[in-house]
Amino acid sequence: MTGMLHFCRLIDGLNTRVGHLVAWCVVYMVLVQFAVVILRYVFSMGFIAIVESIWYMHGMLFMIGAGYTLLKDGHVRVDLFYREAQPRTKAWVDLLGSVIFLLPVAALTFWYSFSYVTNSWKVFEVSSEAGGMPFIYLYKTVIWVFAVLIGLQGISLAIKALAFLKGASDQYDAAS
Repeated sequence: MTGMLHFCRLIDGLNTRVGHLVAWCVVYMVLVQFAVVILRYVFSMGFIAIVESIWYMHGMLFMIGAGYTLLKDGHVRVDLFYREAQPRTKAWVDLLGSVIFLLPVAALTFWYSFSYVTNSWKVFEVSSEAGGMPFIYLYKTVIWVFAVLIGLQGISLAIKALAFLKGASDQYDAAS
């Protein structure tokens, strides 16, 4: 079980680094949005590619940051019982929720997006708007990044819950 918990720390470390990087990208997104407002309302200029880039950054923020949010226990759940539940109950909910729901959804997301993303790469898809973003295929690849990062974090969550239930860990915190 020690090796599996070490694997969890690697996954948690990866999602922590990715989450911190995405957090800095929020600053960049806000600055770009500020520039768009200044260009539009002060100089009466607009650039479709820049506006589209904000949409894509916003989507990437949520998709790439999802694993980090799960790591920090920041996802919304039906919290009728979980918040006040005993650690053992929380561990069971996290283990079963990860294995029954989260991991299959991550796998299906990857599977069903496979042709969508690969077809985009085959033609190096660009925006349908004149003057729009040229790298739509890269943006669509974020679907795979999401599925992998959230899937890995789901594996980590399940292993930590299982370790607690087997007695290999004396305390349980999903956000550790």
